[in-house]
Amino acid sequence: MVIEKYNSKWPEQFCAIKELLENNTTEYISIEHVGSTSIPGMSAKPIIDIDVVVEDEAQFLRLKNQLEAIGYKHEGDRGIPGREAFDDTNVPIDIEQHLYVCVKDNAELQRHLKFRNRLRAEPELVEEYNKIKEEILSKVGENNRSAYVEMKEKEYKWFFEKVLA
Repeated sequence: MVIEKYNSKWPEQFCAIKELLENNTTEYISIEHVGSTSIPGMSAKPIIDIDVVVEDEAQFLRLKNQLEAIGYKHEGDRGIPGREAFDDTNVPIDIEQHLYVCVKDNAELQRHLKFRNRLRAEPELVEEYNKIKEEILSKVGENNRSAYVEMKEKEYKWFFEKVLA
């Protein structure tokens, strides 16, 4: 797990994945680029996080079939009801990604969008978050993903609460 400085290719990669989805699926409200790669200036793991938004469970089931037809494999909600994860191993595009399908009123989706939008609007928060990431990496090392996530969630919970307030 290497955190990279912001890469201007990330929005382009998102657009390529979005185009694949738009050309092969119809059952969604929107396709959102979320996570650190969606925020200009943000250091991040070079993985494109995508939330595909659906109206309800019925639309999700139709979209699930369309996603499976292009190579995505449904992995369940991974413990977050209303947010369904998909593996991209067999998708015909070579861009590392995390794809989730979320019902429009899902709390996790709303949190992703609020966090992204607030950081896009406030560059000083991006700077602060980049410093937090560097500090965590200096303590746990660049290749210790579980310790990185644990420290971020426990010791820096205050930052996420501040951004989402």
